[in-house]
Amino acid sequence: MPAETEPQERIWMAFPRGGAYLGDTAEELDEARNAWCEVAHQILRFEPVTMVVDPHDLGVARRYLSSQVELVTAPLDDAWMRDIGPSFVLDGRGRLGAATWRFNGWGAQDWAEWGSDSVIGALVAARAGATRVVSDLVNEGGGIQVDGLGTVLLTETVQLDPNRNPGRTREDVEAELGRTLGGTNPIWLERGLYRDAQRFGTRGHVDIVATIPSPGRLLVHTQADAGHPDHEITRGILETLRASRTPDGEEWDIVELHAPRVLRDEDDFIDYSYINHLVVNGGVIAGTFGDPNDEQALDILAAAYEGREVVSLDARPLFERGGGIHCITLQQPLATAG
Repeated sequence: MPAETEPQERIWMAFPRGGAYLGDTAEELDEARNAWCEVAHQILRFEPVTMVVDPHDLGVARRYLSSQVELVTAPLDDAWMRDIGPSFVLDGRGRLGAATWRFNGWGAQDWAEWGSDSVIGALVAARAGATRVVSDLVNEGGGIQVDGLGTVLLTETVQLDPNRNPGRTREDVEAELGRTLGGTNPIWLERGLYRDAQRFGTRGHVDIVATIPSPGRLLVHTQADAGHPDHEITRGILETLRASRTPDGEEWDIVELHAPRVLRDEDDFIDYSYINHLVVNGGVIAGTFGDPNDEQALDILAAAYEGREVVSLDARPLFERGGGIHCITLQQPLATAG
């Protein structure tokens, strides 16, 4: 699986379906759809976007989206394309493949539906013309981060979740990630962030915790306020990552991305994270939160992705629904051979 900074063919997304939990009222659903579509329209400045749309929503999707967005119809349960889609890979000759995982609603969560979403990986792979690498591992794209050199970041509470992969060991998961993604340097985090472990979370996705912007470098989410549960959690994550090594056996260059200063919403402590951004050809689509830390975070991202234009948008409507910009998008790398 190539790094997200490698050249891309397009970005895949899914249009929020009417009746999904992303909006209980017409106004909330409209807010969700506008948030998804704003991300799509920003991506169009850099590369093509293909949007999977439930057939019942095709007419309304055309009203929200630019005609430049390619629409593909398929039944949907939800709209988190990173998790329901495949993980695209390239073989040694540069031909496109797609690891298609089993998807079971983030560990058979009682609020989730996944009958339609469970086949989206295969559909996207077919539409992209990719050779499928079929896996029986329950996994989601948000549960892994790679550097294209063999490193795979993952969390014990996702891939070893008994509601996802009962009976699987670390060695089992590592062998499967080696077979499907070329992962040779697995780095296990004990858990993800506090809010993500609550009822409507993923139980620990790594893509709001850490990412690899370039070989040998990690961007890591940290919570400076000791009153937030993530303060201790992110300290533990930093300790684990400092003890880990790159594929070459070197220490990582770790850059901390401090969380926004706001700590709570009306329900609980929040997990707003600048880590959950999308790298595109020549750019970075980054989330902001109307927070004093926004400017510093954008400066850090601009330095980490030197030469790319950093475009920011308000990610609060996405995080209020359980994810961010990275969660709703999926990059298809550019194949160099047919």
